[in-house]
Amino acid sequence: MGDDLSPHQTADSVEILEPSVARKDMTQETAKTTIAITFKNGVASVMEKIPDIFPVVVQSRGKKDIMLSVEKDKRPEGAKAETPILIAAKNGVTEIVERVLERFPVAIHDTNVDEKNAVLLAVENRQPHFVKDSMPFHFFPHFNKHGKTSKDVFTETHKELVKSGAEWLTNTSESCSVVAALIATVAFATSTTVPGGVNQDSGIPILERQPAFNVFAISSLVALCFSVTAVVMFLAILTSRFQPKDFGTNLPWKLLMGLTSLFVSIAAILISFCAGHFFVLKDKLKYWAFPVYGVTCLPVSFFAMAQFSLYVDLLWAIIKKVPQRSYKAAPI
Repeated sequence: MGDDLSPHQTADSVEILEPSVARKDMTQETAKTTIAITFKNGVASVMEKIPDIFPVVVQSRGKKDIMLSVEKDKRPEGAKAETPILIAAKNGVTEIVERVLERFPVAIHDTNVDEKNAVLLAVENRQPHFVKDSMPFHFFPHFNKHGKTSKDVFTETHKELVKSGAEWLTNTSESCSVVAALIATVAFATSTTVPGGVNQDSGIPILERQPAFNVFAISSLVALCFSVTAVVMFLAILTSRFQPKDFGTNLPWKLLMGLTSLFVSIAAILISFCAGHFFVLKDKLKYWAFPVYGVTCLPVSFFAMAQFSLYVDLLWAIIKKVPQRSYKAAPI
């Protein structure tokens, strides 16, 4: 029956699985046979139309990657065919998974030649939150033939990535925490120092009415607060257990806060130094002071520019959202 279908006819017949054919009271074997016949010759045609109907897939993987995946997964003669839900799960197309499950709920039990179901394939090829958004919660405790759940498979396949990420975070946090601690020490000493001294009778700073004095007082306090914050954030990273789930938003958020606090504290301590030093130069070299202070800040500016790409990556990892499902109604 399926051998007589052309790819065009097959793709047309999959017009999101006619209700008259796809009944929810079907047995698992009947449903599996029906789906396999429907998609047998039309997988490539279906996948070609995915970018037009499900644009979120193009955002996630790109049309070229989708078609290469289809070509790579063409089975040899005699091999066990993968059903549509397995192919969709492997490519992260949650919309097709949902549509198939709406018509054939028993398709959730389909497995490939390695006894891997849709959840296991999706975890191996996609990020785990794609799976969570498209599968029923009671399905996650299921095991494969090796006695492993989807979470176990994800943890095992990403073990090296977690290890390398943990090493990089540890080295970065150790280096930055040392710098932040030094800045905190200097900022503490600076914030307790009063330029020009105080009036012995009233205890009021002599230079209190000078604008530079206010800049010095505020910047030294900002440097102290943010340097301590940076130390705390980097220590929080160093004491983390580096679980796979921590790399989602927890660790990137801590690193982002630590780097931001460190940059602010460095800038503030330089401003504090320039403001305090201004009282020494204001009478003779007043107009030369500002260019000198600007040159002093150049190394920090270059360092910030060099780390800008990392900063953007961390910010993107925190604020980005998982591509939302598209429910555009169109035949494939």
